[in-house]
Amino acid sequence: MNENDDSRRSSRRLALLGGLLAGAVGTVAAMAALGPRLLMVEDESPYGFAETTDRFESAVESAGWKILHVHDLQGKMENHGYVADRTTVYEICSSEHASNILTRDDERVVSPMMPCRVSIYETSDGRIYVSRMNAGLVATVFGGVIRRTMDDAYAESEAIVRTALEPESPPRA
Repeated sequence: MNENDDSRRSSRRLALLGGLLAGAVGTVAAMAALGPRLLMVEDESPYGFAETTDRFESAVESAGWKILHVHDLQGKMENHGYVADRTTVYEICSSEHASNILTRDDERVVSPMMPCRVSIYETSDGRIYVSRMNAGLVATVFGGVIRRTMDDAYAESEAIVRTALEPESPPRA
């Protein structure tokens, strides 16, 4: 082996390490920029705040899910001397999906993400949004029962949101 071969190998190693470092930096930068938009899902409602919350509550009940708790964050902030736009966070649950997680010791690790949370809020310009975690994406890091349960719960909760936000059918003549 001569000096030229050693020099080429060193150059290749440095190029490989440089490429790996650039890839890692690029991945971190992309996740910082896109992460919040990937991890959270947000839809604008065609309805006012009260109608959106009413429609959402009806859709939850119609789907056979339960509303476990409702958090009026605007009211909570006002109680502490702060002003905030209307924000209501719903904790919703499907007993079937919850039991898949809560009855198994190894799956209970994801219980801090339970129940499913959906936020309905008003922006300063008066637009109404429905926001929630992208549980379908989060499920991809898990396997087995957790992944299947999160995938199913996400699909069902997305159907609930779609039902709440779908435009009213025009009246029939």
